[in-house]
Amino acid sequence: FAHVGSTLEVTLHRSVPGAACNEIGEQTLIELERVAEYLREGAGGARAMLLASSVPRGFCAGADLRALYQGLVARGETGQASVGEVRAFLDRIHRVFDTFDATPITTIAAVHGVVFGGGFELALTCDVLVADKTARFCFPELRLGLVPGFGGIPRLARDVGNAVVRDLLFTGRSLNAQRAYALGIVSQLVAPGEAPFVARKVAEQAARFDSDTAAAAKAFAKPVPHEWLEREKDTFCRLFTSPVVTAALQKFVTSTDARPYLP
Repeated sequence: FAHVGSTLEVTLHRSVPGAACNEIGEQTLIELERVAEYLREGAGGARAMLLASSVPRGFCAGADLRALYQGLVARGETGQASVGEVRAFLDRIHRVFDTFDATPITTIAAVHGVVFGGGFELALTCDVLVADKTARFCFPELRLGLVPGFGGIPRLARDVGNAVVRDLLFTGRSLNAQRAYALGIVSQLVAPGEAPFVARKVAEQAARFDSDTAAAAKAFAKPVPHEWLEREKDTFCRLFTSPVVTAALQKFVTSTDARPYLP
């Protein structure tokens, strides 16, 4: 991350051969934790934060499912030790995402391409989403025998109607950027490649206001749904013990499909 004027710009940049893009595993989480700590310490005086991706394929494909499956295989079964480790990982993710969600500065996500699963959940922590027309949004977790675990359902329900949330959750279908804009998930829809430029303009505009006023307005208009987020983690961990999850993850990691994360 780096300061550009009054904006803290955070760029996702992890592209691993054979993986999707910016998958959130241990290393990515460590880096996001550093950003979260920086925000808690005052963000170096920044007045806004811009979150974007330098990977051409998209913003973020979500959790590192290959690492999750490898952890299960190494243990031979989904026992309590595995569940405990998953819960600890979720707790770390939620601490980061809750920090992004509640930080008193204005946060803007500039998204393109793949915005799936945990990547969608990460984008939803931001106050404003600017999407280029290539963006697609999806919660494919039910295909894996799970529910979204990084806070996506409570945060999306905060922003749009429950009918939209249930549709995305129960069908696993993806939304294109135009539909996401029509539903109010996306604040601004722009031409391919233009999202970071427009997001910077949004950040510059937001930084003009008194910081205490902006912080009070954000706390009022965007409360963090803590209780619902805790229930989400409980549900995820309970489902994680099912053999359906192991079978689905195995199918995912061995798939030759170009986009195995889609239903």
